[in-house]
Amino acid sequence: MKNIDVIATDLRFPEGPAFTSDGTLWCVEQEGESLFWLKPDGTQGRIHVGTGSRPNGLYIDDLDRLWFCDSGLHAIRCISYPGQEPEIVVDQVDGERLSWPNDLTFDTEGNMIFTCPGSPDKDEPGYICVCSAVGEVKKISESLFYPNGLAFLPNARTLVVAETHRKRIWTGRWDSTGLNWINPTVWAETGSDGFGPDGLTLGPDNLLYAAIYGGTCLQVYKPIGTLSDTIKLPGENPSNCAFDPTGRLGLVVTETQKGQLLRIME
Repeated sequence: MKNIDVIATDLRFPEGPAFTSDGTLWCVEQEGESLFWLKPDGTQGRIHVGTGSRPNGLYIDDLDRLWFCDSGLHAIRCISYPGQEPEIVVDQVDGERLSWPNDLTFDTEGNMIFTCPGSPDKDEPGYICVCSAVGEVKKISESLFYPNGLAFLPNARTLVVAETHRKRIWTGRWDSTGLNWINPTVWAETGSDGFGPDGLTLGPDNLLYAAIYGGTCLQVYKPIGTLSDTIKLPGENPSNCAFDPTGRLGLVVTETQKGQLLRIME
């Protein structure tokens, strides 16, 4: 039996939960132009990241740098230390500005992979990019309809990407040297209910957790792509999820319909 608790409220379209090394939980507020934080002692606050910004996916690296997609400014931005103004790291590919960057992750070699689905109101293919550790940016896929959340399976060599508008999850071998996503194939169909898979995270149990936006649930998948479990949620629109590495908060979910952060514990 899973216990679900609300740990933060009144958030403006939360997304991208992630943790810094001191145990602070962070997420973005897409409609609040902010990064929200919740410390282990319960104190909370926000960092405003600029008028016109629309922060989306968030990744925190081993140096506690906060990397986030900013679909409003069509850029990937980074905060390297507390109090710093977020800097733009990437804002173009092939001479054009990024198309509504959505989510991001890093491989073991320091290459950043991110999705650019385009406008959520258009049913057109988006693309996926990689920015190498030395700053080379290129597209690695241009065929998915609203590519969204992404993660690596336990071997760190298989890249998984959610295709929201087709309610599918794809996998392909990741070539961290040649910077290529090789032979991507459909790995799982998330069903007809809801809008489709959004954020993805790999659990400590080596299962993949997918937030099903519009589906009022998380879906849990085995590494071979078969459904293992469905976790029902109190809100209709979960956008993403992440595990607290300390175990204190269990599995955290950002829920946009009610503007909440949820905690799921056994």
